[in-house]
Amino acid sequence: MTGPGEQLRALAAKRILVFDGGYGTAIQDHGLGERDYRGTLELTDDQKGNNDLLSLTRPDIIEGIHTAYLDAGADIVETNTFSSTEISQADYGCEHLVKDINIKSAEIARRACDKAETKDGKKRFVAGSIGPTNKTLSLSPDVNDPGFREIDFDYLKGVYREQCDALIEGGVDFLLIETIFDTLNAKCAGMAAQEAAEACDRDVPLMISMTLTDLSGRNLSGHTVEAFWHAVRHLKPLTIGLNCSFGADQLRPHLAMLAKEVDTLIMAYPNAGLPNELGEYDELPDQTAALIGEWLDDGLVNIVGGCCGTTPEHIAAIAKAVESAQPRAAASPAVQTRLSGLEPFTMAA
Repeated sequence: MTGPGEQLRALAAKRILVFDGGYGTAIQDHGLGERDYRGTLELTDDQKGNNDLLSLTRPDIIEGIHTAYLDAGADIVETNTFSSTEISQADYGCEHLVKDINIKSAEIARRACDKAETKDGKKRFVAGSIGPTNKTLSLSPDVNDPGFREIDFDYLKGVYREQCDALIEGGVDFLLIETIFDTLNAKCAGMAAQEAAEACDRDVPLMISMTLTDLSGRNLSGHTVEAFWHAVRHLKPLTIGLNCSFGADQLRPHLAMLAKEVDTLIMAYPNAGLPNELGEYDELPDQTAALIGEWLDDGLVNIVGGCCGTTPEHIAAIAKAVESAQPRAAASPAVQTRLSGLEPFTMAA
């Protein structure tokens, strides 16, 4: 029996696959109060905004969001665990719930996928979401002491390992290290993920997704997309790519650069454009799909979806846009020749 990695590669060789969309906006649309977040748990801190906790207190809402994306055409959904680490949950006094949140979130996503498969017979996958935390190994939080670090590598690896172990126990197919702003953090998470997979004697492929902090195409720790790839390629990820950052138009030149370098699948899921002055996203589903269509014309991606501001309607429009498109041929000379005319984005003087 083939594992999820081989299954995904086989499907990706035939067509462009679809990832899901944003969760924050979808949760906000439910207009939940603090009691919804807290449920019956005895917690001292205010829990409003702790979206990951809803996997324990309002699993019906989280499963409903997964189902909406699956119905829109998603082949892969991610778990509601972007902030489900000891570091991130410490902001809410919920460190002791990390294991439960991750296991339950994975189970909810798995159940939604199983129901969708039963309905139409189409294979679905669950990616365990591993967010970046608000701590960095590469940069000092103290401008007066550049050498200072709040945490060290071994501590952060232990934090990530706890999450990875629980996600695997809950039944994820892949571990998705996403919205990476610090390359060293990503390498740390990757090591923890590999150790967790080895410990359970399961093949749990990695998905890795970088986020850019400015239009020059670097992350917060200063790496370009090419440098980032060469820093993490030893982890042998199933997919590599970009998420969040900007809209699809501004990600395109950086995806083009990445597509010429990598020998694995590329997954990208942009925001619905840039937020307006109120922090809201105005880009309509058809607009996002049309911009992603330009990626398809240039053979840049194997898997596409959405990040901040995207909805099931955005994913449905994206799914329609990719249904007849040819997937990227990883690292083939033909692809590299086709992309050679795409110049990197440069900011005007």
